Amino acid sequence: MSRIEGVLKSLKEQGRKALIPYITAGDPHPDQTVELMHTLAAAGADIIELGVPFSDPMADGPVIQLACERALKHGTSLRQVIGMVREFRKTDTKTPVVLMGYLNPMVAMGYREFADAAAQAGVDGVLTVDLPPEEADEVAPLFAERDLDPIFLLAPTTTDDRIRAIAEHSSGYVYYVSIKGVTGSASIDVDEVARKVAHVHELTALPVGVGFGIRDAKTAAAVGKVSDGVIVGSVLVNTIAVHQTDPAALNQALTDLLHPMREALDNQVT
Repeated sequence: MSRIEGVLKSLKEQGRKALIPYITAGDPHPDQTVELMHTLAAAGADIIELGVPFSDPMADGPVIQLACERALKHGTSLRQVIGMVREFRKTDTKTPVVLMGYLNPMVAMGYREFADAAAQAGVDGVLTVDLPPEEADEVAPLFAERDLDPIFLLAPTTTDDRIRAIAEHSSGYVYYVSIKGVTGSASIDVDEVARKVAHVHELTALPVGVGFGIRDAKTAAAVGKVSDGVIVGSVLVNTIAVHQTDPAALNQALTDLLHPMREALDNQVT
């Protein structure tokens, strides 16, 4: 059982929902990323999605695009991001880490070298936005051999046949994109999310995490009621932008955002 599967199984047994924050590695500076990861874990994160900065983040809105620009300005590379996870693991062996990004850096590094380095550093899962499962035949066995969970996206428009196919190639959890558009682009329709997630659950036993549109404790609680976990990204990344010159204020601001979400989710324990 992978670390991701173990955490989600434990949460389900407790009647709790996963809180999965996203930040972009290297933003606002590579030297701060590991500390921010520890801040997220201390504030209640069950799993951390760590974004690999890329020059053309096509699925992301302006907030995360700017975060990628800030990180790349400091020269943040995929190898450095893996090194950040290795450093994080020196004091946190419990919190799963998912690398989220785009295919090009992985191709440039080489699939096998990436899989080896990621697994050795303590990475638990990989979500590659522009790698559909039909094109993952080369990398999927490498991930499986190293207990790296491949995580794929589902959209509001994903057909039943494709949901089944994606689930077949996934492990850990599936990421349901709650809105049509890029990150941070619209308000979430919880009723529609509830209908879609319930339908996804009819087609796969995998946990379903919902991302895009989670902005505060209220939306986290609402989405948590109808899913297995909530994925929080743009609001955290925007907070990093606002406080990028003041590390102490930044850590406190992230805690002030995430901790109420944790409490709101835990208040739903059945």
